[in-house]
Amino acid sequence: MRRRDRLYAWIRAHPLVPDTALAALLFLMVGVPSGYRYADGTAHVILATVTALGLVFRRVRPVASFAVAAGCACVQWAAGIDLTPANALLLLAFYSISAYGPQWASRAGLGVGLLGAALAGARYIAPYSDLKSIVFSVVALSAFVVGAWALGDVRRVRQAYVAELVNRAQQAERERDQQAKIAVADERARIAREMHDVVAHNLSVIVVQADGGRYAAEQDPKAALQVLETIGDTGRGALADMRRLLGVLRAPEDSGELGPQPGLVLLPDLIASVRKAGLDVDFGVDGEPRALGAGASLAVYRAIQEGLTNTLKHAGPHARSRVRLAYDAERLTVEVSDDGPGASASSSAGGPGHGLIGMRERVEAFGGEVMAGPGPEGGWRIRLTMPYDDGK
Repeated sequence: MRRRDRLYAWIRAHPLVPDTALAALLFLMVGVPSGYRYADGTAHVILATVTALGLVFRRVRPVASFAVAAGCACVQWAAGIDLTPANALLLLAFYSISAYGPQWASRAGLGVGLLGAALAGARYIAPYSDLKSIVFSVVALSAFVVGAWALGDVRRVRQAYVAELVNRAQQAERERDQQAKIAVADERARIAREMHDVVAHNLSVIVVQADGGRYAAEQDPKAALQVLETIGDTGRGALADMRRLLGVLRAPEDSGELGPQPGLVLLPDLIASVRKAGLDVDFGVDGEPRALGAGASLAVYRAIQEGLTNTLKHAGPHARSRVRLAYDAERLTVEVSDDGPGASASSSAGGPGHGLIGMRERVEAFGGEVMAGPGPEGGWRIRLTMPYDDGK
């Protein structure tokens, strides 16, 4: 199969070679015998030779090739040279102009062929036959012309269809590559958001604990040991999260078994770690808890983590935080608020930071909504709603 495909590809790349062989074969079969079987043998051989030479270029120069064949036929008709089997070369010329020539040349070739059939009937049939025989002969010659031209047109349509299929396949490959690039970009963005959430939250806890431990070491060594223990636990948790996150970048054969993504089931652990960092968190749940999908649960978890991290970083040493989850019939509503200075949660550039942007992207990807800004009684508040997906 591969060898045959290579042969066809070579023939398509070098059309003069097979066309020369075909023209030579036809000349030997019909041109040479016409030279000694019919009157005006020399003229027949010359005309057949010129026509065959023109057919050598029937694919690379289809219009010129057809013009040569048609010119030889006109000379034969004008000189009154009899029809011979060598005139069968004209059928290949009609086929070639239809298959390889431009659309206008194909139509012109069909017109020339039908006109030639009528002229041949008038020159070679009319002087010796009645009207019925003349009509029959012209119809028969026209049928040969139309048949050869139609075969070429069928090939033209088939080649156009194949070219369209190839174009569609190439377009599909380009779209597949583009989709792959988009998927890679989306995955990189997701990993960037995950890295921000893991690093920002855990480093904030570590920094707060380290600042507190520095003062506690002078007054209460036992409290300082507890602070160091919290820093160690937080650091180990952050490393575990980063290993799991970066594991998706490894090759499949190199990656080990990865742990589950965090979600609302791990929310109590998050609250506990923040409380260990010294932030007073009031946590409550209203309504009957309902399960969210893994992606939606992760988005809610990260939003709560971002809100608590902002409180640790910006709300001040004596701030209190409040986390409320409310389950109703259609959606989960989450509110994370604090009583610190509300304006401090915005970035130093005066707009929302990367964490808030990533939070909004996460939640909106699952049909939720996020609102963040100063609370009605001061402080900073994040409020989000997430519809249930019923396990979808």
